[in-house]
Amino acid sequence: MQPHPNVRAVQDALDAATARDGSGGPAIVRLLPDAVHTAAAAAEALGVSVGAITNSLVFDADGTPLLVLTSGAHRVDTAGLSASLGVTRLRRATPDFVRTHTGQVIGGVAPLGHPAPLRTLVDTALAGHPEVWAAGGVPRAVFPTTYAELLRITTGTPAEVA
Repeated sequence: MQPHPNVRAVQDALDAATARDGSGGPAIVRLLPDAVHTAAAAAEALGVSVGAITNSLVFDADGTPLLVLTSGAHRVDTAGLSASLGVTRLRRATPDFVRTHTGQVIGGVAPLGHPAPLRTLVDTALAGHPEVWAAGGVPRAVFPTTYAELLRITTGTPAEVA
């Protein structure tokens, strides 16, 4: 069975990130038996703590997409983040905005594999886990990685987001 095009795009982006710097083997996107639309559902399916799940949240920051990769145990402090970024309005993006900028649907947004790179913030709380799990382009696809790898493969900026 051929993988979903979004899963293929994420795997290709992971492979390309590894090839660019010659680091160890790339992460492999895995398909779970069922869709996991929440951090709690993903944690249960994987047998890990909810804090080790990387939520990929897309925000509309004054009309520009902002990807925030946050621990599943956190809620983003949008007022604080807006102030620290110097944006007038930071709000959760609509499903259409998310799909336009990521090519993926809410519940399956990966940290990479988008049509164009997104400005990305990576929650420093994820550094407290030796392994974290991120979405792989569709709600039942995931891949394991580390905080350091998330920073590298997304060219993200470490941030306290909660």
